[in-house]
Amino acid sequence: MPIHAAGYPLTAALSPRVQVVETTDSTNADVVAAVTSDPAGWPHLSLLVTDDQRAGRGRLDRTWTAPAGTALAVSVVVDAGRIPPEMRGWIPLAAGAAMTRAVGARLAGHGSSAQLKWPNDVLVDGGKICGILAEAVPGTLDTVVVGSGVNTRMTRADLPVSTATSFAAIGVEVDEDRLLADYLEAFAGFLAALSEGDMARVHRDIEKACSTVGREVSVSLPDGTTVQGRADRLDAEGRLVVESGTIQTVVAAGDVVHVR
Repeated sequence: MPIHAAGYPLTAALSPRVQVVETTDSTNADVVAAVTSDPAGWPHLSLLVTDDQRAGRGRLDRTWTAPAGTALAVSVVVDAGRIPPEMRGWIPLAAGAAMTRAVGARLAGHGSSAQLKWPNDVLVDGGKICGILAEAVPGTLDTVVVGSGVNTRMTRADLPVSTATSFAAIGVEVDEDRLLADYLEAFAGFLAALSEGDMARVHRDIEKACSTVGREVSVSLPDGTTVQGRADRLDAEGRLVVESGTIQTVVAAGDVVHVR
């Protein structure tokens, strides 16, 4: 039975546990701790959600904050033991593609479109509306927590940077329950395909959603070097293949500081 799912009935119909909290520092940190202490209580596709996250984290320990009530933070438990180890690098990309679909569905009829920016951002008309962070639960190789932060009611004045956007900023009032239900349904579909070994479908659908592929990019690496060229494709492990003349560079999400 869903737990504390009032306000999210559509999402609760797709998840074994939907827990809503008024405020927290980090939904990812909370879920990692909860799964560690009570793994049976947080099965596959359980989630924690709030619209007031005080100390969210992005990739490379970047901070992520928003005024209360202006953004939705959600963390989902993934049973990665169902997925072959060589395919688990697709989990955060699958989450990003799923959220891209969910955001895009809420934009229908508004003249805007959603795209996935490799490796972990969802963009609307070039502005970032959502970031994704996946992290393994310490002490296990088989449980992953995937966090997402979606700018929902954030006004243009509240946007943290000029490259960000929100549903409110583009004049869209979003049904948060429908958004989360669409996200969870699409994410579950990708995860099921990965567990069944249907790599062709996952690769095709995620690459199609990824606006980075086919563009000229500049990839900043942790050692201070930069790879410039055309983002040609995603490889079998979800890494970005960048072509610079006759040279191909394969870049993993964990190796990237920025992609522009």
